[in-house]
Amino acid sequence: MKTIDFYFDFISPYAYLASCRLPALAEKYGYRVNYIPIDLQAAKLAAGNTGPSSAQIPPKFRYAMIDLMRWANKYDIPFAMIPKKPAGAGEEPPGKVEIPKELLDSSRANKAVYFAREMGQESEFIATVFAGTFGAGTLVGDDNVLRAACEELGWDADSLFRFVHAEEANRAYEEANQVAHARGVFGVPTMIVDGDMWWGNDRLDMLEEYLAR
Repeated sequence: MKTIDFYFDFISPYAYLASCRLPALAEKYGYRVNYIPIDLQAAKLAAGNTGPSSAQIPPKFRYAMIDLMRWANKYDIPFAMIPKKPAGAGEEPPGKVEIPKELLDSSRANKAVYFAREMGQESEFIATVFAGTFGAGTLVGDDNVLRAACEELGWDADSLFRFVHAEEANRAYEEANQVAHARGVFGVPTMIVDGDMWWGNDRLDMLEEYLAR
């Protein structure tokens, strides 16, 4: 079966959007999705992108929130970028987001994909984690996201956490990142078929045109 290499990072809301549509697209045209988790920030740096993130540019961030919700509505899927504050909590200036760095660490979730692959439930795990983060407003660095995924899939959570901290997982993740950089992957989501690349959820229509041919 032909393959679509799908480079993603659980930190990316646009990767979430693409992950909701890509499996059906692949099945429609007889392709298999090869899920490849990578470190988005490392990919940017490897490509020479040292500029600020969207969250650090208030006008761009405000627009991104609108854009993301438009795509979610188009796909008819839930979307929540960040957790809602408790009632009475102070409001931050529009476009400014202050989040503890540890809650933005997607490395454990990314490396857990290899555990899911060994369990034969890779696509199910990815869908579950994305649903528990951007689908529900929980940040990916919260270990409860992984524990909830383990519970839903019938896994032992302690086994998963031992795996993501083991050298085997670190080595596989590093190798995947190095291959991505060598292939010119500079962002996520990125789809590669037959050596041709499409970057961004908004390129799925173009990808479909290619698959149809």
